[in-house]
Amino acid sequence: MNSKAFLLALFSVVIWGSSFAAIRASLQGGYEAGENVLARFLVASLLFLGYALWPGTKFRLPEKGDIVRIAVLGWLGISLYHLFVTFGMETISAGTAGMLVGSGPIFTALIAFFVLRERLTKLGWFGLVIGFIGITLIAFGSGGETLTLTPGALLVIIAAFASAVFFVYQKPLLTRYSAVELTAYFTWFGTLPFLYFAPNLLETVQLATLEANLAVIYVGIFPAAIAYVTWATALSLAQASSVSSLIYLEPAVAIAVAWIWIQELPTGLALTGGIIAIGGVLIVNMLGRQRNMVKQREAL
Repeated sequence: MNSKAFLLALFSVVIWGSSFAAIRASLQGGYEAGENVLARFLVASLLFLGYALWPGTKFRLPEKGDIVRIAVLGWLGISLYHLFVTFGMETISAGTAGMLVGSGPIFTALIAFFVLRERLTKLGWFGLVIGFIGITLIAFGSGGETLTLTPGALLVIIAAFASAVFFVYQKPLLTRYSAVELTAYFTWFGTLPFLYFAPNLLETVQLATLEANLAVIYVGIFPAAIAYVTWATALSLAQASSVSSLIYLEPAVAIAVAWIWIQELPTGLALTGGIIAIGGVLIVNMLGRQRNMVKQREAL
């Protein structure tokens, strides 16, 4: 993975990691899960609409042959993922949710292997295993919880798989559309099912705390909009399996931000898992990259 793709993907993961605490804060501040996800993506949709209509902006409409594919991916990667994560977080902690979402690279690597015929080196697969060990330790150590397949945890696991499919199958579309265009289409299609929760949205916003409303706006602008654009850009520059390995960092970020924001203190085991997860990411992205560079030099 080149340095630009690495930095863009890293930015996305850090921003996404912060979203778990923000979602938890808004749920604790008066939002129900449905109204929460609708409010966030109305903000994101309006942001993309403003960009598309901005004078001088070159923003192309999708080709007819791509509309169905874009819509399905939007419903899968936006609608299903965010609904399941948000409803799941009503019963599990931010750290546990982050760990479960962190299992996404496993699904991504397997899907990319069978669908995109991408390959990871042995060292890359070793890094993925190390990262999974790290996020497992985070799960067992976050807030004193144990990893059990509760309904909330199951929802987030399904969401992680949906996200992996979404990331892999959007990659071919990035050859025909810019990252901003494609993310805007996904967001607009993905927001449509959330309108089911519209009848109670205004009352929810009025009754929610200021912190909850600010948290919703933050998630709508950064994790739901900007981070998806930077992630799509990274995917257009590198292999899906290598980029997605950075998601192993997400649990560590989720726990750290939750610790600062909502006073969800991580245990020593959780911190150990975060260090191990970071180590797995470094193995995949730094040592694996060095090996590729050596091969390129030998070829020259």
